[in-house]
Amino acid sequence: MSGVGATVPGQKGDTVPKLNQIIAVEKGVKSKAFADLSDAHHAVQKTGPLAGISRTYQPKDEEGEQLPAESTRVQIKAEEILRDVAGTLTRLFDVTATKDFTNCVARADVVVEGRTIAHEVPVTYLLFLEKQLVDLHTFVKKLPVLDAAESWVRDDSTDSWRTDPVRTNRTKKVPRNHVKAEATDKHPAQVEVYYEDVAVGYWTTVKFSGALPAKRVNELLDRVLALQTAVKFAREEANNTEATDQRIGAAVFGYLFE
Repeated sequence: MSGVGATVPGQKGDTVPKLNQIIAVEKGVKSKAFADLSDAHHAVQKTGPLAGISRTYQPKDEEGEQLPAESTRVQIKAEEILRDVAGTLTRLFDVTATKDFTNCVARADVVVEGRTIAHEVPVTYLLFLEKQLVDLHTFVKKLPVLDAAESWVRDDSTDSWRTDPVRTNRTKKVPRNHVKAEATDKHPAQVEVYYEDVAVGYWTTVKFSGALPAKRVNELLDRVLALQTAVKFAREEANNTEATDQRIGAAVFGYLFE
């Protein structure tokens, strides 16, 4: 982008500013402009300093009492305040215009490991990408991972993961009698009932899961991080674009306060 002879609006010098320099000074310029405008607003609300008076006294005859003249000077002049406001806001308007106009042409490629993901991306979109990738990183980091205690294989029929079949016994408690004492002619037999687990069948269990292998999640995280780095590099490159000095503030306030 051509910017020969351009300077940061409101500053002297022949150095051509970069977009990142304009962004760096914009916050300070904006803070000062808003502070100055607030001060000016409060100043013109005070009617006292805006008013002045000059009063002299003359007695009716020579023997009359002589009184000194009275005067109060105007301390605040609205036109001067308008000029001051125009001056400070002109700098803000020019700096912001320079940034926004340059943003329209500041572009860079997003390149990851030699692969160009996007060509000539505007700097404003690069900022959008940065914010979105932060959210995507959080999302990917929280993806469900397959239980490492199991061995999983891909099951195409269900489009998910499954374990190998595991066979387990199904048992049932069956009552048994334990004769503690045989019957005699005088006493009945003493029998104790207990329950024994007896296998009655078999369960064959296959577990399924829609989660992801840890390796897959780690690969996705690596890609997100690589793209985040590439976008940051691209933004820095785009922000290194030479800024074309814009002088819009003078025209705006030349019309407003003429």
